[in-house]
Amino acid sequence: MNLQKKIIKLLGVKPIIIPEVEIKNCVNFLKQYLLQHLYLKSLIVGISGGQDSTLTGKLCQMTIEKIRSETKDMTYQFIALRLPYGIQRDEKDCQDALNFIYPDCIFNINIKNAVLNSEKSLKKSGIIISDYIKGNEKARERMKVQYSIAAVKKGLVVGTGHAAETITGFFTKYGDNGTDINPISKLNKKQGRLLLQKLNCPKHLYLKKPTADLEENYPQKDDESVLGVTYNTIDSYLEGKKIDAISKKIIEKLYLNSSHKRNGPITQ
Repeated sequence: MNLQKKIIKLLGVKPIIIPEVEIKNCVNFLKQYLLQHLYLKSLIVGISGGQDSTLTGKLCQMTIEKIRSETKDMTYQFIALRLPYGIQRDEKDCQDALNFIYPDCIFNINIKNAVLNSEKSLKKSGIIISDYIKGNEKARERMKVQYSIAAVKKGLVVGTGHAAETITGFFTKYGDNGTDINPISKLNKKQGRLLLQKLNCPKHLYLKKPTADLEENYPQKDDESVLGVTYNTIDSYLEGKKIDAISKKIIEKLYLNSSHKRNGPITQ
């Protein structure tokens, strides 16, 4: 078995999906887990205004509504978090995403002061962090906030990571991948768009250029320019298709170099 086939098998990506079936599978996956752990009463997602969090947030809201309908327990809720660093450039997209999801509850916590205070404390000890490292601080601060709210609200922190991010390691270790459950992990980027289309999401939310937007020196820098390969090409690779040799080499190098991100702590 070559590396491409091993990766596809490991990540569980399907070459072809039926959007309505995948939507149902994701909702049932979340529902079953919640109902198996009766102390949990909420699902929590940070909404960034991009495709992945919009899709995950919508699936979570649908799950909670289904649970409330079936159990008649109105204490279940979906909590959407807005966690900007200062003023977010695409805030309108965030609000459009929230209007599409229509969450039960929204919290808005600005993480800028927390990140700046952390940077300042490190500097006092002689540790000067780069803009890139500071970007990872933002991702980890956002996750910290999500778990603080989850602890108070008996919540499950839901991840927004998909297979195209997983294969390339395009996430912050113990940041945006530090979640409890991930319903869209077996989808690639294109498949996520198909689900949003089926759910009648506003087009501009899933057609916009994907960006982590963590670096201040390169605001709104798109993911593909960082990766060196397009999501369409990554998606084709994950679907078992033949791609050009240069792109294949880039993807597999990213996969191998980021293996530590997908593994748990090393133990003796």
